[in-house]
Parts: sequence; structure tokens; C-alpha cells
Amino acid sequence: MREFDLVVRGGTVVTAAQTMDCDVGIVDGKVAALMAGLPPGRAEVDATGRLVLPGGVEAHCHIEQKSSFGLMTSDDFYSATVSAAFGGNTTVLPFAAQHRGQSLLEVVEDYERRAGEKAVIDYSYHLIVSDPTEAVLNDELPALIRRGLTSFKVYTTYDLLKLDDYQILEVLAVARREGALVMVHAENHEMIRWLTERLLARGHVAPRYHGIGHSRLAEGEATSRVISLSELLDVPLLVVHVSCRHATEAIRDAQTRGLRIYGETCPQYLFLTLEDLDRAGMDGAMYCCSPPPRDAESQAAIWNGLQNGTFQVFSSDHAPYAFDETAKLAAGPDAPFHKIANGLPGIELRMPLLFSEGVRKGRIDLQRFVELTSTNAARLYGLFPRKGTIAIGGDADLAIWEPEKRVEVQWELLHDRVGYTPYAGRQLTGWPTTVVNRGRVVVDGGRLLAERGSGRFVPRGSSSFARPRGVALRELDETRNFGAALLD
Repeated sequence: MREFDLVVRGGTVVTAAQTMDCDVGIVDGKVAALMAGLPPGRAEVDATGRLVLPGGVEAHCHIEQKSSFGLMTSDDFYSATVSAAFGGNTTVLPFAAQHRGQSLLEVVEDYERRAGEKAVIDYSYHLIVSDPTEAVLNDELPALIRRGLTSFKVYTTYDLLKLDDYQILEVLAVARREGALVMVHAENHEMIRWLTERLLARGHVAPRYHGIGHSRLAEGEATSRVISLSELLDVPLLVVHVSCRHATEAIRDAQTRGLRIYGETCPQYLFLTLEDLDRAGMDGAMYCCSPPPRDAESQAAIWNGLQNGTFQVFSSDHAPYAFDETAKLAAGPDAPFHKIANGLPGIELRMPLLFSEGVRKGRIDLQRFVELTSTNAARLYGLFPRKGTIAIGGDADLAIWEPEKRVEVQWELLHDRVGYTPYAGRQLTGWPTTVVNRGRVVVDGGRLLAERGSGRFVPRGSSSFARPRGVALRELDETRNFGAALLD
């Protein structure tokens, strides 16, 4: 047997399917052996008493991306991937965001340059489609899907990003034909607009009113509507950053009916509430995101959805805007709520928060934790089994956890550039202390060991999760709709 480049020795290896006490032997960046008592490697990591988990796949984060307000995020590909690595992640999937009038191809070229120069762990990216012209739908999207960018996101809200239902159907039709997965930010734009205009007209401008303007009903209605669009075309769909019972129940109902509808939620919907926006002065601006944090009832619904399988993915939606005039307060020190940059940091704390409050408190088991933070994202987005598990032949992406390690969260302990964390003061138990990406030890004992630009782009295949069910409604079934061929 060839000598191992690295042996991770003596840990408890956990995947979404099983737990085993064994060593992990690594050759050329791949897992080459899983068994106890492996011979020595050229380098070794002692994992005795620790958990060896698949590296996290952070599947929803905004890195070095301009918002529709024209604001650049506070983290670039270097700081964000460093922060992600310290949080136990080995792969990130941020967004290459098209704004109106832009070519998707040019947007992707820009992202490829930025990421290639700076990322310290592996990456791919989703596309954001805000201008589905004929060129985008017929040429650019198919070309990019074939280059390994097999997922894209659309919005039902924000003036400069939202698509109408017809445009969403056009995007879904491309996804169906090309085998891509569509993600949707689902909120009813006109409900939000109506509430916002009346709040502002009556002088209700403080950050707390952001949470009032973005009604739970707006999220629930838009979620139900996009599910109907998905059902019409028989094309799978992922509803992202779900925050409330209304949307959770719509997703669960669709799944019960056999539809391929998937759900994602985030830490802010488990650990923050609307009261966090109601802080002195403008401090509530630090907690403004869309959808906003809700209430205890909503938190209970989200935990239930994580436990019963409604949600396949737990992502951070890391949208890092500093609490100053460069970002959150770019519209002024007393900016009204509708002009506060939307988004929260969280890429480094995503997994520690869920481990501490989910695994350690008995809400979910370790296998479910691995599914939610790594395996399911890899499956959904065409990375599995190269990523998202610990298996012979897969990339040696490992996060080695100290399950008893206690940490009090403070921003100064983190590695992003945002300047604050909404989770400051929380006492967490369980922390990743060594992280291996493609056989490289990138984090160990609080030290970064990876070089800027050493991460690699990972092209993605078409996921089986993105395949239609093959159950056509009468309106699209040529054998029952009088022979009208409506899908390519």
C-alpha cells in the first residue's frame, strides 16, 4: 500500500449514514482508507476523543457581491473563506449576481477572477438571475450550466431583482430542460410595499418596523405561489431562508403531495426574534435581514421542520454588511428601515450554533446534523459524493470537532470583517478545531495554515434532486391536452 500523505487517527468518524471509530488515510487529497490501526502517514492529526465530520458545505452566502442598493459586502473571498474555514466549512457556494442589464457571462468571469485570487477553501457559485432576456435564457444560462454552475436563484421581491410569475416560469422551463435547480427568495412584494408605504407615511421608520413590513403572510403566500409554478411545470424547487410557520407548512404540504419541493432555513430564524430589531437608537439595524427574525412560535416551527425533514439544508445566508456608513447606514445615521442594508453575518457560527443548540441539547442527532450542514447541500447542488461525506475516493474534506469545548461568542474571536456578530454573548458547546480541505490542513489550533488563493473551483454536475417527477398535469400532458406540446 502506498504511504499515506496524512492520517487522521483515533477519532469517531460520523457521516449522514453511520458512526465508526476508525482512522482516515489520505492520499493525493482523497480519502484512501477508513479503518482502525492504519500505518503511519507522512503527517498525522491526532483526533483521539474528537469527532471527525465531513467538512461543511456552506450553500448560501453572499461574498464580494454588490447588493441591489449598489453596496459591496464587507467580506471578500479571502476574509469570507477564512471565516468559513474556522467554522468547519471546506466548500462555499456564494452567488454570482446579475443585475439588470448585465451579461451573466461577464458576471461569472468577474467572480472567477475574484475567487481564484483569494479563496482559501474550495468553492463554486450559484447564479442570480434578475434580467431573464432571450439571450440569458437561450444562450447564457445553458452555457453556464454546462460549465458546472447548475443552480440559480430568483427573487419575488426587491424592486431591482424581482421577477414576475411569467418570468419565473421561463426560468423554471430552462432549469427543467437543462437539469438545473432553482432557488427562490419567496416574499410577496406588493404586500411588503403596501405595509412599508403606510408605515413610512405614519412616521414609523425605526429598524423594528422592518420586521412589521415583511409580514409572515407575505412569505407564506409567495411560497405557496412559487410551489404552484413549480407544480405546473413539474420542476423541482428550493425555497431558501424560510422563517415562519406559514412557509414551512406550505413546503411540508407540497412534500406530502409528492412534489419535489425542498426547504432551507438559517440560524437567525432559530436564535433571533423581532425584539432584536427593537434596540436602542439604530442598533436594531444590525439585525435587519429579509425575511426578518420572527417570534417564539416561528422558532418552534423551524425547529420542527429541521427535525421532521421539511428542511434539507441549514445555511447561514451570510450577508455581511458593517454597521457603519459603508454598509448598514449608507443611507445616513438615521436611515429609515427600508433603506437599511439587508443581511446578517453568520458563516463562521452556522455549524457551531446548530451543534450546540441542536445536537448537544438533543433536538437532532449527529447524522441529521451532518445531513443539514454538509451532505444534503452536496446532493442538492451536484457535489456529492466528491463533497459532503467521508468515503473512499471522495475529497478529504474533514472538520474535527471537540464536542465538549465551550466558547462564549464574541466578534473578536471570529474572522470576518463585519465588526459585530448578532450572536454575541451566547455560550456554545462544541467547536471545530482542525479543518482539512482536499487533504490540506487549513485550520489547526486557532491558526490558519492555508494560503490566499489555494482554494479550487469545483464544477458541479446535475443533481438527481433537480429531476422532474415525470408526473405531468393535464395542461402540459400531450396525451390529455389535445396534443399541445408546451415543454421542450
